[in-house]
This record gives sequence, structure tokens and C-alpha cells, in this order.
Amino acid sequence: MLEKYINAASQREKADLVLKNAQFVNVFNGQIEFGDIAIVGEKIVGVGKYEGKEEIDVNGLTVLPGYIDAHVHIESSQLSPEEFASLIVPRGTTTIIADPHEITNVCGMAGAEYIAKASKNVPLDVKVQLPSCVPATPFETSGATLYGKDIEENINNDYIFGLGEFMNFPGVIYSDADVIKKLEAAHGANKVIDGHAPSVSGESLNAYLCGGIVTDHECVSVDEINEKIAKGVYVHLRHGSSTRNLVSNSTAVNASNMRRFIMCTDDRHAADLKEKGHLDDALRTAVAGGLNPIWAVTIATLNAAECYGLRFRGAIAPFYLADIVVVDNLKNFNAQFVIKNGKLVAKQGKPLFDTAKRYLPNEVLNTVHVNDLKAEDFVLTLKGKKANVMTILPGNVVTGCEVMEIESKDGDVQIEGTDVLKLSVVERHKYTGNIGKALLKGYGFKGGAMGITIAHDSHNIILLGDDNDSMAKAANALKQIGGGMVIVDKKEQKIYTLTLDIGGLMSSRDAESLQRDSKALIERAYGMGVDRNQEAFMSLAFLSLAVIPQVKILDTGLFDVTKFAFMDINAD
Repeated sequence: MLEKYINAASQREKADLVLKNAQFVNVFNGQIEFGDIAIVGEKIVGVGKYEGKEEIDVNGLTVLPGYIDAHVHIESSQLSPEEFASLIVPRGTTTIIADPHEITNVCGMAGAEYIAKASKNVPLDVKVQLPSCVPATPFETSGATLYGKDIEENINNDYIFGLGEFMNFPGVIYSDADVIKKLEAAHGANKVIDGHAPSVSGESLNAYLCGGIVTDHECVSVDEINEKIAKGVYVHLRHGSSTRNLVSNSTAVNASNMRRFIMCTDDRHAADLKEKGHLDDALRTAVAGGLNPIWAVTIATLNAAECYGLRFRGAIAPFYLADIVVVDNLKNFNAQFVIKNGKLVAKQGKPLFDTAKRYLPNEVLNTVHVNDLKAEDFVLTLKGKKANVMTILPGNVVTGCEVMEIESKDGDVQIEGTDVLKLSVVERHKYTGNIGKALLKGYGFKGGAMGITIAHDSHNIILLGDDNDSMAKAANALKQIGGGMVIVDKKEQKIYTLTLDIGGLMSSRDAESLQRDSKALIERAYGMGVDRNQEAFMSLAFLSLAVIPQVKILDTGLFDVTKFAFMDINAD
């Protein structure tokens, strides 16, 4: 192929495909440049005056490198990898760094392998990170456990690109022996290691980075970003469904540090992907918030390629991979054409490829293993009148804790007429019978219960409600459908569900029907009082994530993330 590239570049042969009259972003010099973009096979061979066997006139449009999502959990879209690709590729994303720790927590290595193999059938490069923290902490019950020896055994698998986000930052900082084994396995295989270090700073950050970790997507302030960049970290600008601090974090970007930022979505559900977009929406949002559009494009392309060692990717230049998105302008970023590996794969927002499910193993199906629940299982007894109550910050996954006076009657808390709800996590992998119980202020839901089998990161059943019987019905409905989302309307005496048959996390249905039904269920939750400043179900799913401060609920109890220890729901 080299001879063909060289001959076409020097115009001794026609290129396979030429984008005529192109205006494109040169991410190397930060300039807008002009010319015909010539493609042979999978490669760009030159920019200048070219003729091609096939030509597309892109006059009046803007040509960009294909976007690279530098950290994403496909499972959070609730879609299969094939359907996920059908929504993001037409938006301009051509490569993703995928961390399948959601489905791996449920199904073990079979889950990671499923993501890798199913992704082979679509025109999207899916670089699979081996989940590093399964479970995220040793204090909860997951469907699988990956110890250091498991990382050693699997890090060199053909389908494994690197080591996923290292959420157990205390384990790194305090040199836990099994954690060190995982890190050393990744270094021995010469694999990149992703980070996850919310609010870690000073000597603790130094210690964490001495694990050889190179990225972080959990920054919540400019000061945190500046410290991490100064210490060599690539910082993700994140634009997910529940985490919405892209614009505020983008204010940290300047001419001196812009090459140390990369862009990601982390967790983004189907409805947002369908209606708002993927990295195109992140670019749109960041630029509208004041970020230089050429910097934004560079962050979403070349920076990510260099961070992850993806050679000859992320730019429009000779010998670079012909992953290209043609957009209307650098304000709206509406994709008109998408080229992957030199082939036109999407046009005017529509995929030009099929999404047939050619790989769906039994190991990722039928994953809800729990006994039938009863109303009395959700009785919450306090020792006194004061309780530690979780609080939620809209638009973020960070939670707080507030001491409140809570009345009780007949051994159960009385929350009617308050803005407090019961919150429970029901273990669903091993029939342990574990039910973690807490109180949550400010979610807004009233009149029954809602629940989901997505509960980061061990993915037990997480339930919210103001009625014990409704909470039991919600849990039993999730068992019956094999995982998914549920709302129990006490007044209507009705149960509304959405099935997620793949690991209790994803659906084997098509994206169109799933996002339609998901949107309807989400709207029902809002209609029952959920605060519209937060995503109805995805925000709920993060209330068990015991690596994000401050307080979370696990199947084993209320957990103080800052102390990395359990806490009593009873307050002094």
C-alpha cells in the first residue's frame, strides 16, 4: 500500500476518494486551511489539488478529523455496541476509549469480551480498557471480582487496549498490594492507565500519579485542573448526561495548556445521544460557552490520539488515518458526511451501515438474581430522631450529607410531607439478601417508587420511593423483566417498565425504539416530581458510586467516601 499512497500523493495515480474544495482545521498549526483532501484506502495521502475516482464537493462546509471520545462506558447509553455506533458515528465520532467496567462488574471478563466482539461489526474503533476496579471498592457486592492476578492474566488479551480508570485511589496512594500488582501488570504490558481521582491533591496526588496513571476525568474546579495539568495529567473535559460541568471546566483552557486537555462523554444515555448528540454536542456546548473552536477541535481529536498513543490519527495530514467528519460550521458542528477508514459511513446524520446483532452470548443475559421482596424489607428503623441524610447536587454526581430530624412511627421513618425519600440498594448478583438503606433529600419524586438495575459500579438494584409496598413491587418487577428501569405509581396502581436484557444494563433492541420508550419513562418520572435539573434515572444510578464524594449507599450500608468507611445512618 505504501507505493499506492506515494503514487497518489504525487499525482501519478488518482486517489480513491477526494473531498473537493475543502476548508479544514489544521490541528497542528491551529489554522483554517484550504485544498482538496485525497484519500487512498484507509489513509489521507495529501492536501492540495487532486482528482479522485470518487469525489465529494464539500465547498462551504468545514472538514475536521474524526472525533475521539477519550473515556466512555457504552453500557451507560443502555444500547448494544452496534446501536451505540449507529448514534455516535453519524455525529462524527470515529474512535472511542471504552471502559466496560459496568458489564464486567456484572458478568466478569465475558462482559468485556462481549463489548469488544460486538463492536467489530460496526465502523467505529473501540479501544477496550480492561476494568481495573471490579468492584470499585471492596465494600460492596458485585457480580464478579478482578484481582491483581486476573489483570495479569488478561491485560495482554488481543482485544485489551489499556487499563481502565483506577477508581480505587486510596488503594494506590496507600500502596495496597493487589492494587500495585494491577498497575505493574499494565506497565509490564506497556499499556496506558486511565485515572479517576476526584479532589485528590498535594502529596496524595503525587502518590497516585506515581502509579503511572496519565488521565483524570473527575475535576470539578479550575484549581484542581491546574494542579493536575502541572503534574503531567491529561484532563478530560467531560460532557455526560449526569455530569454537566463542561463549560465551567473549559474556562481552565488557555494557550499554554490546551494540549493537555482531552474530551469525553463518560456516561451518556440513548435519549441524549439521539436528541442532542455525542462529542458534537460537547463541541457545540464548549464553543458556545467561550472555548476557542479550533482548540476545542484539537482537544477532541489530536490531543486524545497523542494521549493514548494512537499514531497517525486525529489530524488531516498525509499518512493519517482517513477518519473525517464534514460539518456545517465551527459553531453548530452538524455532521454532513462521516468517513471512517476512507469509506463514507454516514450522511446527513444517518448511518450507512447495519446494526445487526451478530454476537450476543448467553453469559450477558439473565443477570438479575434476587429473591422476591416484600414491603417489610424496606422498613427503616432509627435509634433516635436524628439521621444522616444524603443530599444531591443537581448536575453533578457529588453528594453531600445533612443531619435532619426524622419522625418515626411503629418502627419506621415517617417521610410523608417532607422532601426526604427512602433510598435502597438491593444486591442482585448472588442472592445474598443484602439491602442497604438510606434517606435522600431533594430528589423530588413522590407517589410510589422508581428503580433501575444500573447502580454504579456494582450494578445492584437501586430504588427510591416514599412507599414500602411500591419499592417492593419495583424490585420484583425488575427481577421479572431481567433488568431495566421501573416506575410504580401508587395512585394509579400501575407499574411501568423498560427492559434492559444485556447485563441489566443495555438493550438488544434498536436505538430508535429504546430511546423513545426510555424518554417516555423519564418523562413519567419528572411528572411524578423528579427535579428536572437532574437526569431522572441516571442521577439515581450514581447514588451508589462509592468512589465519588461524599456519601453513597451500597448494598451493605451507608458509606462515607471521604473516610472510605461505613457510616451510621443514626446521627448524634
